[in-house]
Amino acid sequence: MPSDHMPSDPDPAPARQEIPVVNEAESGQKVLQFLQRRLNLPPTLLHRWIRTGQVRLNGGRCKPFARVQAGDVVRLPPFALKMAAQSGAAPVEAPVPTTAPPEPDKNAALPLPPVVGTEGAIWAMLKPAGLPTHPGTGHSDSLTTRLAARYGQAAFRPTPAHRLDKDTSGILLVAASFEALRRLQEAMRERAMIKEYVVWVHGRWPWPETRLLRHHLHKEAERGYEKMRSVNAGAREQTREAVCLVRPLRLHEHKSLLLVRLVTGRTHQIRVQLASLGHPVLGDAKYGPRLRPAQKGLMYLHALRVILPGGRMFACLPDWAGEHALHALPEIMGMPADPPPDILVAESFSLVANKGM
Repeated sequence: MPSDHMPSDPDPAPARQEIPVVNEAESGQKVLQFLQRRLNLPPTLLHRWIRTGQVRLNGGRCKPFARVQAGDVVRLPPFALKMAAQSGAAPVEAPVPTTAPPEPDKNAALPLPPVVGTEGAIWAMLKPAGLPTHPGTGHSDSLTTRLAARYGQAAFRPTPAHRLDKDTSGILLVAASFEALRRLQEAMRERAMIKEYVVWVHGRWPWPETRLLRHHLHKEAERGYEKMRSVNAGAREQTREAVCLVRPLRLHEHKSLLLVRLVTGRTHQIRVQLASLGHPVLGDAKYGPRLRPAQKGLMYLHALRVILPGGRMFACLPDWAGEHALHALPEIMGMPADPPPDILVAESFSLVANKGM
C-alpha cells in the first residue's frame, strides 16, 4: 500500500458497494483526480467523502492526493453512481481507451483530425485551421469536445496536452493516458520539447540570420475577448516573458516566410511578437491590419513539427496553395547556447555566430 495512505480503519460492509478498479490509462492520478474524471462530481463533495472515509483505496482510508496505480481498488459510497449518472458521467466500469489512435469515422458528424504519428499513448493530430482546441466564448465545437464525444465511455478520455489557436493549423499532441499527459506537461514545463512553426508575415523581414526575440506580454480585455500586448518589462503587473527564435526561409518585397521555434509558450505568442516588430501574420485579423470581408479566411501560421525529449519527431507540411505553398520540410533549427543576460534585454539579437542550422 502506498506510504501516503492513512492507517486502515475497519471497513464496514454497506448493502451495496461500488468498486471500480484503476486501469493502466488512469495510473498515476491523485485519488481526487481519479474520482473527478470517473464521476464528474464537485471536488468539494469528493473531498468530504474521502475525509469521512466513505471512499476507500485498497480497503483502507486514503488522502485526496494519494496516487492510484493500475489494479488499485477504489470503493465508493453506495449512492455515488446514481449521483454520477445524474451528472452525465460515464459508468464507473467504462472500458479503457486503446492507446492506438482512432480509426477515421466517416459517419461522424464532427470527425476527429487525422493522426500523423504516435509514441505509445501519445497521438500527434493534424489540427485544421478553424477548429479550436477547447470550447470557449461563441463556440462549443472543439477538439476537446470531439474527443469527449468519441471516447465518452472511456475511463480516461484522450486529452490535448497543449493548445493551438483556433485559426492555427498543425501538429497538436493528445495524451491517451494520464501518465502520457503528465510526461508531456512536464517536458513542456522543463522546455525539453521542441515546437517549430512556419509563418508568412507582412513585409520583408529585415534580418537574414537567426534571431532571438524577447518581449514581455500583458493580457488585456478588448470587446469581451482577450488580447495580448507587448509592454516594457515592469511597466505593468502580471506580465509574462515571451521568447522565441526566428529564421527566415523566403524573403520577398512585401511578405516573408519564417521558421519560428518557441522557447516559451504564451497566449498568441508568435502572433503578437511578430506584430510588435511590424510584421504581423498574414490573415491575422486580431494583430494584423484590418481585413475586408473578402480577405478574411486563412491565417498563415502552422505548427510544423514537435520533437519529444527522446528525439521522436512528428511533422506535417501546411496545405497552403500557390505562392505560399511549402514542398519540403525546412531544416531543424539548431538550439544555440544560452545568450548572456545583458543581450537578452533587447527585443531581438543576432545568433549568426551560432547559426550552424
